[in-house]
Amino acid sequence: MHNAQYRLASRPEGAVRHSNWLYTEEPVGRPAEGEFLVKVEYLSLDPAMRSWMNAGRSYVPPVEIGEVMRAAGIGTVIESRHPDYCVGDTLYGVWGVQNFAISDGTGVSKVDTSLAPAPVHLGVLGVSGFTAYFGLIDVGKIKEGDTVVVSAAAGSVGSVAGQIAKILGCHVIGIAGGAAKSAVLLDELGFDAAIDYKSENVRARLKELAPKGVDVFFDNVGGTILEDVLARLARGARIVLCGAVSQYNAESRPKGPSNYMQLLVSRASMTGFVFSDYAERFGEAAVQLAAWLTDGRLKSLEHTVSGGIERFPDALLDMFAGGNTGKLVLAL
Repeated sequence: MHNAQYRLASRPEGAVRHSNWLYTEEPVGRPAEGEFLVKVEYLSLDPAMRSWMNAGRSYVPPVEIGEVMRAAGIGTVIESRHPDYCVGDTLYGVWGVQNFAISDGTGVSKVDTSLAPAPVHLGVLGVSGFTAYFGLIDVGKIKEGDTVVVSAAAGSVGSVAGQIAKILGCHVIGIAGGAAKSAVLLDELGFDAAIDYKSENVRARLKELAPKGVDVFFDNVGGTILEDVLARLARGARIVLCGAVSQYNAESRPKGPSNYMQLLVSRASMTGFVFSDYAERFGEAAVQLAAWLTDGRLKSLEHTVSGGIERFPDALLDMFAGGNTGKLVLAL
């Protein structure tokens, strides 16, 4: 039995290319005492993977050249020499882009697939949901009646953030690329308004849709869209910096927002965060997200790519081209 893997062959300059990956196969290892072997079934594909490929300083160490590419996923224990994990357990962990992984249990959690299918635990009931929950509630400090704007609103985090804001009584405007994604925001997820940045003037539409200004901006994009929203802030606004997908493939150092002084004018704040900062409260988020999911107020959107690990490079490139709606999952 062999383990197929994708390893980082070189650091990309600009957009990721197929040449940045090395496909390898090696015999499946056997777990030592205190370890277990997992057959990986689903992998989470995320924009943050691009930043992990860089050598520079970030919130986690970079993936080194020659290492299996970092990726979270869900799998099933097929052999165990660990007292806390049994054959048949379904687990979440950072397994990497490979078919099998050996673990000692560090950073691993059990997944209840009776509550929701495994891919949902990579999205709404996983990192995407936790990021949206803590970003809005703790960092954004949203309150009923706020006007909330979400960029990359049809993505894995944005789609959850917008729904949470609606549940908590806010007026929600989503920014996404293309008419199809805008329709999903309005017709499936219940956003109040959608802006198609590919065909509309974002700044002009925000003036129309948020005449009193934006109270909370949940930003997954950065770049010119961040500048557009900075121009439309309400007094005391909070900008939640979750990501900057528009910058990840930039070949030169991106420039900061030229109008950042709008923060001063509006007495606003702009705060970055990482979901793992709230690890001790994941249980709180999981209970609340599951309750909203169960009562139908929160919907789970997954874009699942089948075909096995060989589809990884193409699926990742498609994500950066905006090909997915909701959480992108690779089924192995």
